[in-house]
Amino acid sequence: MPPHIAPWRIAGRSVTLLRLFLVASAAILAVGALVLSARLTGTLRQQAVNSEVESATFVANAALSPSIVRGDHLSAVTPTLLRTDRAIRLPVDVRSLNAWTRNGTLIFTNVAVHRIGKRLAMDDGLRRFFRTNSAYGQFVDVRTDADERATANGRPGHDRLLDTYAPIVGASGRTIGAYEVYVETTHLEAVIARGRHTIWLTLGVVFGSLFAALALLVRSASRRMRSQTDALRAGSAELQESYAKLEQSSLETIETLNATVEARDPYTAGHSHRVRAMSLLIGRELGLAPERLELLGAAALFHDVGKIGVPDAILTKPSPLTREEFEIVKQHAARGAEIVAHISALKGAVPTILHHHERWDGLGYPAGLTGEDIPLDASIVGMADAWDAMTTVRPYASALPVATAVGQLREGRGTQFRPEVVDAFLALAEQTMIAHVARLPAFHFIPGQRRDAEATG
Repeated sequence: MPPHIAPWRIAGRSVTLLRLFLVASAAILAVGALVLSARLTGTLRQQAVNSEVESATFVANAALSPSIVRGDHLSAVTPTLLRTDRAIRLPVDVRSLNAWTRNGTLIFTNVAVHRIGKRLAMDDGLRRFFRTNSAYGQFVDVRTDADERATANGRPGHDRLLDTYAPIVGASGRTIGAYEVYVETTHLEAVIARGRHTIWLTLGVVFGSLFAALALLVRSASRRMRSQTDALRAGSAELQESYAKLEQSSLETIETLNATVEARDPYTAGHSHRVRAMSLLIGRELGLAPERLELLGAAALFHDVGKIGVPDAILTKPSPLTREEFEIVKQHAARGAEIVAHISALKGAVPTILHHHERWDGLGYPAGLTGEDIPLDASIVGMADAWDAMTTVRPYASALPVATAVGQLREGRGTQFRPEVVDAFLALAEQTMIAHVARLPAFHFIPGQRRDAEATG
């Protein structure tokens, strides 16, 4: 299977992401609705309070200013005035009306009238007003407020009041005192409640409609993507089947090329299979894992496939090669690696095929690698290749006796050959296993199946 992510898995992940997007959008819309509702409700509440403060200011000015403002000074309202026909009449929702000078003297109140004319300690609200000279209102609970101005105005069903502050303006236009008006909040809170209900209902409808539209879009997109996923899965299955057939065809082609190389030179018939068998024996002796042995066997089998590009006149020449001819032969390692690289199942064998003619002392080809820089599998195949060349009859050389060939391997240990590979070979020789190599079966590489057991057949 080629190394990529299946298209239907990508589509499936996209569907999952759409669902997560829908959930995240719902959360964002809900939070947005809550925040916006809170802000709008707060604004509505403040506007209602400001409107109540303006009304209270108007009532206070209309009721008291003619009696207490004298130019830029304030005068206290006498008890006699409160008992006359000119007595202050307040709207029913106003519980109390107080007037203060800037130094904290109470010059009028319609409750606890015995305090009129006394200088009292300013509460926080009064101090804030004189600090800012700005009208404002605040809610107070007469059940918990210690100020007798508040508690004196409480009555059943009206424990919560709005305490408002407004400026008393003198003839010159500057603030010379403060009105303090306690107003019942029944009407005010009803207005706020209606406004809050309208805000929540409107936002609920708007944000709910947005989410519904978004959900429909996501649902439609999910259906399309599921349909595309099914189509991709079906198409991918066909593609995988075609790819597997192509891989198998390519492997068969390489095997054919490999067989063609050996068929061109009858003296080397069976060479690749013998190199593979020897390589597997050495690899097992070195303790290589089964998966690695599989790639080692494949690399050994196809190590000379690049010779398909070498002319017959050079490949079968019965005499030593010239320098120019040898340069042409040397190209077979890179050419073979390039051929095998096109098969995904054999990509792991490419370095072995490319470097199987490297020498431990750096005098090999094509890269002139030395020592540990040479892949271990390449060292194994290279020594197995050399062994078979020494012990097989060639047009230009006779086969060496086994003992002589073993002696040459010993001499090449640490120069031409990797020491540990030679040692593994010698361990096998001592176990008299080398004699069985010529009788090992032929090999056909099929990806995914382990064939290292054939080395002991």
